[in-house]
Amino acid sequence: MYRIEIKKHVLKFKVPAGTSRGIMNEKPSWFIFMKDVNNPEQVGLGECGLLPGLSYDDRPEYEAVLNHLKQWVEQEDISFILQNRLQEWPSIRFGLETALADLLSGGEKILFPGDFTQGKQAIPINGLIWMGDKAQMLKQIEVKISEGWRCMKLKTGAIDFSEELSLLKYLRASFTTSELEIRLDANGAFEPAKALEQLHQLAEYGIHSIEQPIQPGLWDQMAELCLHSPIDIALDEELIRLPDPRKRASMLKHIRPKYIIIKPSLTGGFASSASWIKLANKQDIGYWVTSALESNIGLNAIAQWTSTLRNPLPQGLGTGQLYTNNFESPLVIKPGFLSYDPNIIWDTQFLCSTGLYG
Repeated sequence: MYRIEIKKHVLKFKVPAGTSRGIMNEKPSWFIFMKDVNNPEQVGLGECGLLPGLSYDDRPEYEAVLNHLKQWVEQEDISFILQNRLQEWPSIRFGLETALADLLSGGEKILFPGDFTQGKQAIPINGLIWMGDKAQMLKQIEVKISEGWRCMKLKTGAIDFSEELSLLKYLRASFTTSELEIRLDANGAFEPAKALEQLHQLAEYGIHSIEQPIQPGLWDQMAELCLHSPIDIALDEELIRLPDPRKRASMLKHIRPKYIIIKPSLTGGFASSASWIKLANKQDIGYWVTSALESNIGLNAIAQWTSTLRNPLPQGLGTGQLYTNNFESPLVIKPGFLSYDPNIIWDTQFLCSTGLYG
């Protein structure tokens, strides 16, 4: 029999994070502490992280479901809870799945042991440029380049389009496509009627790919873009509101993107994310994994799982240094890579304050 407790923690951004949906100064997370009543010394830890306005389960009943989860875990089979109770609550399913995996592996936050957790394998990652005015974005770009990043993802769609083109022109004046890979993330900011024209303008600057150029749910328009776009299109938000495997397969077959973006907190955990990858592989669609602004607890779980996939593309896992009140962890970011240093001890001061951990 299992028992869980849940603790909320609001993560504070060091610098306001700009997206096409607005500016974020903080982000809530709920931590699941899981114990086996027959072995109460070990604690499994999982993170349920919401992205307000984006997560499928960003609904008023969220905390009520978390409270119900305590009772469900004590009375029902975990597999039943994951597959049935939480199908409509992807971030909670991710948190419970992670807590269980941690508990079963000894409660040491080594969920997927291997070369990564032994410090022998690093995961290639892209650098992230947040939205802002031209001067702010240019400063971020210059810092990343000076640090040695060679794959960068730029949020696009918030400032004047001509200003964004000038930023890309600046980059390409100094770095060829072989020296610097540029990815764009529009978060659905382009108008469908203008999107193809904008994609042709962006293509002049050797763009690797663009995530979600138009709003999700417009399958016909997105399919047309994927067919005619000079830039490879990756689906992101399009994946979030499709828990039904049949609808997932239908969407991929209809739109035919070049890539899909896997975010376990938004797509329902590792088993659900693996099903997305399986569907994509059947249709010769590529993928990479991206964190969804979790703390280092969630990021650690995602990174370890990602390391088992052996995907050579740069992943979107460079978000561990965004917060003032994150937890020090063995995760280490160096330009272009995320690694795990087993000699670094987790800072669990906040977690110990719950009385359930440590």
